[in-house]
Amino acid sequence: MDIFHFGSKDKRQGTSGRSTPKAKGSPRIAPATAARLEIEMESPPCVFYGASNSSGALFSGQLRLIVTEPEARLTSINMDCKGITVTKKPVSKDCPDCINRISVLKSWNFITEPTTYSRGTHHLPFSYLLPGHLPATTHSPLANIDYSLEAKAVIAFADTITLHHPLRVQRALQPSPDKQSVRIFPPTNLTINVIHAPIIHPIGSFLVQFRMNGVVNKERDAQTRWRIRKLDWRIDEHTRNISPACNKHAHKVGGEGKGQQHEDIRIIGSDAIKKGWKTDFDVVGGGQIEMEFPAQIRPGCNPVCDVDSPTGLVTTHSLIIEVIVAEEHAKNVSVRHAVPTGAARVLRTQFKVMLTERGGLGVSWDEEIPPMYEDVPFSPPGYKTMMTDYVGEELPVPPEEDLEHMEIRD
Repeated sequence: MDIFHFGSKDKRQGTSGRSTPKAKGSPRIAPATAARLEIEMESPPCVFYGASNSSGALFSGQLRLIVTEPEARLTSINMDCKGITVTKKPVSKDCPDCINRISVLKSWNFITEPTTYSRGTHHLPFSYLLPGHLPATTHSPLANIDYSLEAKAVIAFADTITLHHPLRVQRALQPSPDKQSVRIFPPTNLTINVIHAPIIHPIGSFLVQFRMNGVVNKERDAQTRWRIRKLDWRIDEHTRNISPACNKHAHKVGGEGKGQQHEDIRIIGSDAIKKGWKTDFDVVGGGQIEMEFPAQIRPGCNPVCDVDSPTGLVTTHSLIIEVIVAEEHAKNVSVRHAVPTGAARVLRTQFKVMLTERGGLGVSWDEEIPPMYEDVPFSPPGYKTMMTDYVGEELPVPPEEDLEHMEIRD
């Protein structure tokens, strides 16, 4: 008999033949502890400014020990800053060692011997500089990277108090000048010139300037030219992750130190443009077609910022533009009456963009701290004293009556 389902399906019959009413269980009350832990962060959000060469992010706060009894004797108070990587497609789906990888970045031991604390709140300060090469907090379709503070306090002859505090780490790249790229499509004379922002953000749009040259091929009596029928753009998010195997399941991937590679590609923004460009076949150099359109990430798609983690998680983004052009033929004496030839081409090109959080008004921690002691000189600069004889014209002496007389009295 399943003891977890006892009384849920079978009804116990009483002597009168009627089922006895089910007794209501009393609500569970959490056992009272002599103390509890809380974390109060005092520093701004952790943001890495710059790429992997960032100087890091400094965070600080206080671990608060709140004693509710007259006194509590604690044998140890420890806290760890951990980096946790969770693989969503592990080598063995039921193995916790294949799924989770935990790295301890920093440890604090607040007391080294048993200590008695009285009733009230006791503050234990802490701080740490996160290295700038660490990946930011990432939640992708293949893996997650998270950071947390894990505190533990052991009460003598009582239970152990634990506390989990998530720590979000972001990375922001400074804006850079627009990038200009040129693509050539042989055997035609078509060239595409695109100007776009190399760094984009999850919220907000950015402008893309598009220009196509070489759309007219003039001959002696006629000319062949290309017209745009439709322009499609999209932003692809490409995620790649290597799922490592633990020692127990290393034989599934060919030995220790190896893993399985998984890839995921999804579209996080797209649009189709069927009008809005300007065509000029008379421009010197083969005519041109130009336009400007805004592009942005689709709201609600939860995009993943660019990341390149040593654990094997890599996320990149690309702006892909596809142009459908149709060919037409016209005589030079009547260029307004062009006839479609039935030929068409699909011109496809892509440009790398980096998705990052906005830096806002924040600056790196090393640019806002006061100067260190070693940066301040020991004393003000000295001045050399030299006395030399005056060489020049004789100075005039004022008459005695023009001098002011002063008296000194006791």
